[in-house]
Amino acid sequence: MLETYDASKIHVLKGLEAVRRRPSMYIGDTGVRGLHHLVYEVVDNAVDETLAGFCDKITVTLKKDGSVSVEDNGRGIPVDMHPTEKKPALEVVLTILHSGAKFEDKVYQISGGLHGVGVSVVNALSEYLEAEVYRDGKIYYQRFEQGVTKSKLEVKGKSQKTGTTITFKPDKKIFKKTEFEFNIVASRLRELAYLTKDSKIELVEEKTSKKEVFHYPGGIVDFVGYLDQGRNRLHKPVYVEDKRNGIEVEVAFQYNDSYLENIFSFVNTINTHEGGTHLAGFKSALSRKINDYGRSTQVIKDNIEVTGDDCREGLTAVLAIKIPNPQFEGQTKTKLGNSEAKGIVESIVTEKLAMYFDENPRVINLILSKVVAAAKSREAAKKARELARRRSLLESDTLPGKLADCSEEDPKLSELFIVEGDSAGGSAKQGRDRRFQAILPLRGKILNVEKSALNKILSNPEIRSIISAVGAGISKDDFDVDKARYNKIVIMTDADVDGSHIRTLLLTFFYRFMSPLIDAGFIYIAQPPLYKVKTQRQEEYLYAEEALDSFIKKHKDDKYDVQRYKGLGEMNPEQLWITTMSPDKRVLKLVTLEDAAETDRLLSLLMGEEVEPRRQFIESNAKYVENLDI
Repeated sequence: MLETYDASKIHVLKGLEAVRRRPSMYIGDTGVRGLHHLVYEVVDNAVDETLAGFCDKITVTLKKDGSVSVEDNGRGIPVDMHPTEKKPALEVVLTILHSGAKFEDKVYQISGGLHGVGVSVVNALSEYLEAEVYRDGKIYYQRFEQGVTKSKLEVKGKSQKTGTTITFKPDKKIFKKTEFEFNIVASRLRELAYLTKDSKIELVEEKTSKKEVFHYPGGIVDFVGYLDQGRNRLHKPVYVEDKRNGIEVEVAFQYNDSYLENIFSFVNTINTHEGGTHLAGFKSALSRKINDYGRSTQVIKDNIEVTGDDCREGLTAVLAIKIPNPQFEGQTKTKLGNSEAKGIVESIVTEKLAMYFDENPRVINLILSKVVAAAKSREAAKKARELARRRSLLESDTLPGKLADCSEEDPKLSELFIVEGDSAGGSAKQGRDRRFQAILPLRGKILNVEKSALNKILSNPEIRSIISAVGAGISKDDFDVDKARYNKIVIMTDADVDGSHIRTLLLTFFYRFMSPLIDAGFIYIAQPPLYKVKTQRQEEYLYAEEALDSFIKKHKDDKYDVQRYKGLGEMNPEQLWITTMSPDKRVLKLVTLEDAAETDRLLSLLMGEEVEPRRQFIESNAKYVENLDI
């Protein structure tokens, strides 16, 4: 019998129940990214106080019990009764979606988060949340559990300071993992400190007593210097700043001798990963002024065509604007759509660069030399780029000879294993499931693309094999992720130093020239076993040192053999299938980009020309190494 569909079937979710029912709608996911997003939402409230000129210190503490506290010395969230809700304003902000002072221009002319869902969503997804507000010489306190008010607002003491402390513990019923990672939080706080140069942001981890202080009086100029660690810089950063029609514009940039373009743009401290009108304005102004100056001085000859890409080769730049009413577009709502921003940014950058270039002829001549060399290199690379395009290769049915393709034609069901060495490639070809698994063995280490021009990159046989096999083109102008022949691309290398190096080289290549594959969730790293242990009754494969320690403790009174795998070639086809390739038993790690700016900096530092920054990084991080192969 069919159920009656009437008014009784219409459910109304009260309070913050909707957030708990569909958390991914509000924070993206319930994995590592969503967990850390909770911290950012609370910190963003404190940063808004900084942008308004009322806060200069923020302290984030990762506590031993798994909770987090965020303290600021701003004005403190209001605690008086709300005129319509008949509740203290603090309770309204923490329990009602789309509430807050960010909708009122008189309170926050510039604000990071404008949707009013931030801290109330954090409250909804927390086991508990406690708020302390310091105002009017008093300390106010209120507690919530899973978004529900558990105590009335009370005065718990006296204090002459002002500000707010929010302490929350993520709900284990919502999140797969509730342990915060120091480095992930640090990356976002560092970025915020660069963008709010008058603030000091502290991060403390109680469990390890680790502490970092982020304070950069130079603001985005310091940010550019940080991003360019490991690169050979051609000049000191150029800085541009002005304000028009309520829009504040800041730009810092410098050129280095690499072949890469790295521009990071922000709106009200929000990282606009997808760019937008402000970025278009900056690019247009930079290209025009470089061309104008180059033509007027005859450094750029009439027979040389200089494009925008030529003008940005080797450029590292940070563009940060503050705008009262930002309108965001794009798939992830990180693309600025305000039409007025383009003209204002373009006008300011054009005028300021004209003055700067006139006063600094040495710098503009260094830039022009770099730009002209880029234009000539682009022409040289044109032919190689054409050869690397998927359509020209596939239209002639020319796939790399060493590719063992699969019979499945649907990319969503197909996997490509990029395997280190012919020996392991042979085992993988024999052990795979030919229906949906393709194998591409690589001979030796691929080219380090961080140090190479595009024409050299495209002439490298191993890289050309990868481009051809993937089939989606290369670089931002030619790449089409929808043409990828496989929606799962697995890097499978040996569990030793050489294997790690090859994996890093491949990840550098994918990040620099095929980053949409990473964004789409197509790139994975295989996890071959480190050990095979055998007792009289069974044999088992172990994937970590901790697993071996646990096994030894469990079997200390038994006889057992331990075999350490150094390379994939040590496994026969059946073992490779069982341990590393079988969808039923394998362990694959998805490659994601949590922080593009930090990823870019680390790749440049570790894979670039400069030795000293790399040495310092290794010395600073050696104690965190988990698997050392000597």
